[in-house]
Amino acid sequence: MRMAIGAAVVAVLLLCPAKAWAEPETFELVIKDHRFSPAELVVLAHHKVKLVVKNEDPAAEEFESYDLRREKMVAAGGQITLFIGPLAPGRYEYFGDFHKDTAKGVIVAAAAQKGN
Repeated sequence: MRMAIGAAVVAVLLLCPAKAWAEPETFELVIKDHRFSPAELVVLAHHKVKLVVKNEDPAAEEFESYDLRREKMVAAGGQITLFIGPLAPGRYEYFGDFHKDTAKGVIVAAAAQKGN
């Protein structure tokens, strides 16, 4: 039984493309003066992404996105890590729940150009 399970795991590993097992690309968002920087972040569609959100403000903020189905508190002077995707091509809005008028942005999942 253990041999069969081991063989199945090896088969799955051999059949999956290497990029599916690769470390996700890391992107950084910074909260400062109740704004996100960059306000527009472009990532590659159909790939998992590691998103590090750093809060440089003296007050906590909450990263929230209905499009990405994420909601996480970022302490003052702290940071969080979120994993998102793989995302279909499109625009995914996010905002700071405590400063909705200024803390907003978008992640754009762009399809790869042919030849890349």
